[in-house]
Amino acid sequence: MTDVVASRRRRRRGVNPLEYLKRPWMWLTLLACFLFLYFPLVTLVAFSFNSYKRGFIWKGFSLKWYEKALNNQSLHEAFFNSMHVAAVSTVVSTALGAMLGLALYRYWFPWKGTYEGIAHLPIVIPEICMAVAMVTFFWAIGIELSLSTVIVSHIAFTIPFVAVVVRARMAGFDKSLEEASRDLGASEWQTFWYVTFPYMIPGLVAGALMAFVLSLDDFVITFFTAGVGDNTFPVKIYSMLRFSVTPEVNAASTILIAITLSLTLVAMIMQSRWTKGHKE
Repeated sequence: MTDVVASRRRRRRGVNPLEYLKRPWMWLTLLACFLFLYFPLVTLVAFSFNSYKRGFIWKGFSLKWYEKALNNQSLHEAFFNSMHVAAVSTVVSTALGAMLGLALYRYWFPWKGTYEGIAHLPIVIPEICMAVAMVTFFWAIGIELSLSTVIVSHIAFTIPFVAVVVRARMAGFDKSLEEASRDLGASEWQTFWYVTFPYMIPGLVAGALMAFVLSLDDFVITFFTAGVGDNTFPVKIYSMLRFSVTPEVNAASTILIAITLSLTLVAMIMQSRWTKGHKE
C-alpha cells in the first residue's frame, strides 16, 4: 500500500528531467544528434591539416595549408571586407532594431499587427528572394553595386532579428520601475538611460551578436548585391570551391569558424559578467 501511494505521489510531482540521463536510449539519442550536427565540421577541421592536396584523402599532418591561406592576399582582402561590412551593418541594425523592438513592445497604434508582420518579413521569406529584391531595388534607382550596397542589404536583413531579441527581452520588464523613476523626479530621458536601457543591454548584446554573425557568414545576399571585385570571405571561399575542395579551402573555412566561435564566446562572457555585476 505504501509503495502504491509513493508511486502516485511521484506521478503527481512529475518525472525529474535528470532521471532521463540515466537511461541508455537518451545517451544514444544525444550522441546521434551530436554526430549529425558536428561531424561534418569536425571532418572539415581535421582535413584542413591534411598534407595531401586532395581534400579527402588523408596522407599525413601538415600546417602548410594554413600558411598558404594566411599568405593569400585575396583572402586577406575578402576577410577585411567581411569584417568591415559586418561591423558597420551591426552597429546600424542594432540601433534601429532596438528602437523597433522597443516601439513594438511599448506602444499601440492602428494596424500594429500588420506593421509588425511586415517588419519581420525578412526573417520568414527565403533569403534568395530578399537578395533578388535588394538588387532589383538598387538597379531601379540607379545605384551601382559595391560594398555599400552590401552593407545596406545586410542592415535591412538583420534589423528584424535584433528587434525580435530586444522585444523578447523587454517582455519581462516591470513598468512600475519607470513609473517609480518618474515619481522621483527623473525625466523621460533619465528614466530610459538609467532604468530601461540597462535592462535592455543583454538583449542588445545578443541581438548585435546575431546580426554580426549573420552578416559575417552571409553568402546569398552578398553574392547578389556586391560589385565586381568586392568579395567577402564566404564569397571568396565559394569561388575557390568552384575549382576543387582543397585543404586550403578547409583551412580558410576553419579560420572563419574559429573567428565566429571566438566572437560568440567573448560576447557570452561579457554578457555574463555584466549580468553578474548588475545583480550585485
